[in-house]
Amino acid sequence: MLSNHVPDPRLVTAFAEQREGPLHRTNPWTKLGVVGALVLAVTVLDDVLLLAGLYVSVVLVYRAAGLPLGRLLGWYTLPMLFVVSVAGPLAVLEPGTPIGGAVATPVGDLSITVAGLVLFLELGFRSLTVATFALAAAMTTRYAAVAVVVGRVFPRPIDQVALLTYRFTFVMIETLEDVVKAALARGANLSEFWSNRRLYARILGTTMLSAIERSERLVKSMEARGYDGDLSVYGEVPRPPAREALVVVGSYAVVLGYAAVGALA
Repeated sequence: MLSNHVPDPRLVTAFAEQREGPLHRTNPWTKLGVVGALVLAVTVLDDVLLLAGLYVSVVLVYRAAGLPLGRLLGWYTLPMLFVVSVAGPLAVLEPGTPIGGAVATPVGDLSITVAGLVLFLELGFRSLTVATFALAAAMTTRYAAVAVVVGRVFPRPIDQVALLTYRFTFVMIETLEDVVKAALARGANLSEFWSNRRLYARILGTTMLSAIERSERLVKSMEARGYDGDLSVYGEVPRPPAREALVVVGSYAVVLGYAAVGALA
């Protein structure tokens, strides 16, 4: 595995291509529509209980799809790092009723307030809700369907860049693993980051140089096979069935209705 804290594209692709479940059978356009509705929902909702309920519902969908819940907890590292870096200081600086005692610092007494904790939880639920369903959609949609959707949604050359980036990700991972194995074979110790920061920098630099060289060879081989800047996608994603379309439309209707009621209140 690449890491227990970063989604491995190979594992994501394996679940999408080799597993079968209720979310695998859902139309890709439906999943895209639900992602948009979730982004709108976490933007509009301003109640921590509603955000918590939405997050729990998405996790239940993720689990019902047969996806690994244990991996999901490790993959929360990146979104939670964003939440802590943004909402962490706000939880301390937000005025309100303090929770527990205050900690004396050179800039004054600091304490987490009730309003700050609520703000932290709101941002956490917003981030994790979208991240969880995006992972679920990626792990239940075959590459052929993803390529068709990307080609339809994004204009050129953005769609071509996205498809090539996805394919080149696997090359980067293989290159990084080869460099790490070579370093470990020579007695390197990668257990602590700060004490080995120079080694990490050399590994990253070597990986980038090796990946650039491999990308040049890949481009030449693709051009030799007739590549002219267009990754043609042979496939078709049908329109979603009526019941799934109603779910998507209903999701947007509920969110927009909540926003309208809140604006009038």
